[in-house]
Amino acid sequence: MDFGYFLLFLAVTACTLRVSLQGKHQRRLYRDLMTDYNPLERPVFNDSQSLTVHFGFSLMQIMDVDEKNQVLTTNIWLQLYWNDYYLQWNTSEYPGVTNVRFPDHLIWKPDILLYNSADERFDATFHTNILVNSSGSCSYLPPGIFKSTCYIDVRWFPFDVQRCDLKFGSWTYGGWSLDLKMLEADITGYIANGEWDLVEVPGRRSERFYDCCEEPYPDVTFTVAMRRRTLYYGLNLLIPCVLISTLALLVFLLPADSGEKISLGITVLLSLTVFMLLVAEIMPATSDSVPLIAEYFATTMVIVGLSVIATVLVLQYHHHDPDGGKMPKWTRVILLNWCAWFLRMKRPGEERVRSACHNKGHRSSLTSMDLNASTSASQSTNGNMLYVGIRGLESIHYSPSAISPDSGVHCGRLVGRAGEDEMLLSTGQSSTMGSVEPELAKILDEVRYIAKRFRDHDNDESVCNEWKFAASVIDRLCLMAFSLFTILCTIGILMSAPNFVEAISKDFFT
Repeated sequence: MDFGYFLLFLAVTACTLRVSLQGKHQRRLYRDLMTDYNPLERPVFNDSQSLTVHFGFSLMQIMDVDEKNQVLTTNIWLQLYWNDYYLQWNTSEYPGVTNVRFPDHLIWKPDILLYNSADERFDATFHTNILVNSSGSCSYLPPGIFKSTCYIDVRWFPFDVQRCDLKFGSWTYGGWSLDLKMLEADITGYIANGEWDLVEVPGRRSERFYDCCEEPYPDVTFTVAMRRRTLYYGLNLLIPCVLISTLALLVFLLPADSGEKISLGITVLLSLTVFMLLVAEIMPATSDSVPLIAEYFATTMVIVGLSVIATVLVLQYHHHDPDGGKMPKWTRVILLNWCAWFLRMKRPGEERVRSACHNKGHRSSLTSMDLNASTSASQSTNGNMLYVGIRGLESIHYSPSAISPDSGVHCGRLVGRAGEDEMLLSTGQSSTMGSVEPELAKILDEVRYIAKRFRDHDNDESVCNEWKFAASVIDRLCLMAFSLFTILCTIGILMSAPNFVEAISKDFFT
């Protein structure tokens, strides 16, 4: 039992001595490496040699894309690898010490910065320790929230693909002192963004020559290509706009007598204006390009505005004053004949009037009364005179130029036999009225006045019906024209985006 405790004591002692020896060697290594080490000195064996720095980064997240200020905010872990000639040691002289860590301000590190930084501090990296191996290989992986300037092209918004450059390079060293080698961007740990889909992160190394110096200045530029996800904008902007523009077509289906045609058009126009203001708030104040959705909204507003103008014309035709004049001949030919035929429209009551005009058994409305001549003959003198007047009306018949009062369609004109028209319409025939009593003459005058008023009313109603039918033809014509124009504009404008099909297939059907 004592022997077992003795072995356990030896093991613990050996571990303690090993740890203490490792700590001792590591402390001695730090002291030896920092002896005569200058962090301002470029760590190369020969000063004429160029120090090669391998540069890359790991994209962790696209945090924000500010279209208005044109700033891209990303979460990135930089990757810098180089070889420090003065930080090498023999592992046999320092047992157990294979690598050490130095704060970045104690040893030399390349001054790699983001050229197009939009951060207030410019350098947004968190300064971490530098890992150094026994061969002098240094690894520096500082994370940071980078804000970079990016030209946001909103020409195809919301079906746009943005490409933002992240340009890195040394701020003070030229290509003869520090050479950059690009590493491929790492996106294995990328966290997906709800608004943007990451397409790719290609990189390229380039050199630039300035007038001040002969040596080149290398830089590494990574391009973050991302596609906007359109589901949010489609449900909150595009679909409501399409529905509102469809409501504008209902203006031409609403009856003119309802008094709500103009109100509906103005309401639709105001609704589109509200959506237009929402789009203007998120778009940058630039005149370089007009966003696709702004073009669609503007086109829709023009369509709705023209529909309001067309509605005013329709109402002006529908409520036309019959005393204002008859319909011009060209309007009658174009609207009532050509357009009505093209739209397959018929006047109300046209079939009934047409059948009445072709009816061979024409009768006068007055002769339709079954007046008994024998009964009338046995009446008083006033009755006899009334009988004579009715006998005169019985001879009235239709001619092909009369007018049907209920429809306004010309089909015939009431005429009488020679002499009878003068008997009824003339008031100065003393031979006819000589035997008629004054009371009966007054009655006949009132009958003539009433008949004239009815004829004038029928003529006015016929004129009004023509104007109302012309308004209906304009309504139907505008409905077809604006429907076709709305469909063509919706399909033509939205599908002109280069990645419209891809965006719809990925965002709406997956």
